[in-house]
Amino acid sequence: MKYILHYIRPYLGRMSGGLVIKFIGTITDLLLPFILAHIIDEVVPAKDVPKIVFWGAAMIVCSVICMAGNVIANRMASAVARDASRALRHDLFSRIMYLSCRQVDAFTIPSLESRLTTDTYNVHHMLGMMQRLGVRAPILLIGGIMVTAYMEPVLTLVMVAVLPFITVVVWKISAKGIPLYTQMQLAVDNMVRVVRENIQGVRVIKALSKTDYERRRYEAVNEALVKSETKAGVTMAATNPLMTIFLNTGLTAVLFVGAFRVNAGISEPGKIMAFISYFTLISNAMMSITRMFVMYSKGTASANRIGEVLDIPLDLDGEDLPVRSDEDYLVFDHVTFSYNGTRDNVRDISFSVPVGGTLGIIGATGAGKTTLLALLLRFYDVNSGAVRIGGKDIRSMEAGELREKFGTALQNDFIYEDTVAENIRIGRDIPMDALRRAAENAQALDFIDAFEDGFDHMLTTKGTNVSGGQRQRILIARALAGHPEILLLDDASSALDYKTDANLRRALRENCADTKATILVAQRISAVMHCDHILVIDEGEIIGAGTHEELLDTCEIYREIADSQLGGAFE
Repeated sequence: MKYILHYIRPYLGRMSGGLVIKFIGTITDLLLPFILAHIIDEVVPAKDVPKIVFWGAAMIVCSVICMAGNVIANRMASAVARDASRALRHDLFSRIMYLSCRQVDAFTIPSLESRLTTDTYNVHHMLGMMQRLGVRAPILLIGGIMVTAYMEPVLTLVMVAVLPFITVVVWKISAKGIPLYTQMQLAVDNMVRVVRENIQGVRVIKALSKTDYERRRYEAVNEALVKSETKAGVTMAATNPLMTIFLNTGLTAVLFVGAFRVNAGISEPGKIMAFISYFTLISNAMMSITRMFVMYSKGTASANRIGEVLDIPLDLDGEDLPVRSDEDYLVFDHVTFSYNGTRDNVRDISFSVPVGGTLGIIGATGAGKTTLLALLLRFYDVNSGAVRIGGKDIRSMEAGELREKFGTALQNDFIYEDTVAENIRIGRDIPMDALRRAAENAQALDFIDAFEDGFDHMLTTKGTNVSGGQRQRILIARALAGHPEILLLDDASSALDYKTDANLRRALRENCADTKATILVAQRISAVMHCDHILVIDEGEIIGAGTHEELLDTCEIYREIADSQLGGAFE
């Protein structure tokens, strides 16, 4: 909850003004029954018409002040909740963007999505309700008791006798609310995960006729969420009927005692009527306080989940490491890495790329090719060894300094719903002529110009309105557009035909001479055979290294791949 206080601190002035207005409106609300009792018991028996009109007008004025005060204060409360929640969402999103991939894996993407949406909404709702009811309900409760104690001390004691029971009920049940709502949010995370998987894989699901299977998967997580919501809801909802029982018991006792007091001439009917009105106000105040505790429990559970993300230290800050005088520009020095800490995904990897060099990496699916790129981009830190660029260990570089060196087209890169130009530019200040050059080198210019609106052609989410090959060429153009020092293409031409692939490789050689290093990851020999140096990766280890011709002579697996893909041309 410390973060909630941090985010409402800038709005304390506006909150204070709203609370003062709410206080004035609530006080005038408390005056209404008191004035009514005075009219019935004092003014009406005297048959003084001017006084009746005066006190009637006073009730109207109090009603207007009460209504206006509550409306204005509620609008101010909503504005504070809106602005504080907006700042919270902004900072939470920013923190998520700077989490390392290891931290994202630990939280899981569905959980982060849930925290950024459902949890921030719960906090927003809590902030609004606490401001709207946090002043009004206690004032009505305490003020009502004070006024009734002044008017009818005996009946007040009867009414107050039930309040300790209500307090215990609210406290006991609310104590269970936070863990229950935390469990409910975990169930929301699971549901978001299944929905996300289904949305991303909807085409495959339909193609394999697995719609019913996925529907059953969703029903299972949805049922788990329903059970969690039901448990939390039923537990917290128990406060209302229990409070109603206690309050009605108190009201019955008040009416019973009040009737005897009026009959004995100790009290007056107007006071009894006012007392019942105050009892109603006090009852509503207690119900509001109960709602506040329910929302506080839900908001606190969500705030704690948000705090887990905001509190986690960033684990990829720059370290103070010495600069080495490497002969080559890019060096992997005995690198070992494991995702889960139990099995090494890559082991003792060493290679280097000179300035202007091209490196091809080939191997079977799951061999560790993409992991090497993830380590180079510092999505993860190595467990042992070092990765250096220009002699500097990448762990000594800030993330921005490091990643601005790269132009990347990764396996699971994304297309978002915007124009072709914006998908290539992706927020960078790149002029149109540079976009056209990048598209031309990526072999994308012909089909882009064929669109009726050219670079202004709108792409759908994930680029579903273009072919796989066109999508890949747009991604390659994105990688080239920023004139990167290091170009990384991770199986980025797998959907291209051989002619287009050959044209792409030729364009990269001829028109990207200012690139200091190029790394091509592929499963096709034709994509890497012209590289200066080629690595063959198998189960996280280098089993072959050299030029295409050298590997044909020295690496059996490479020769087998070449034979299967190129039809035995090298036998």
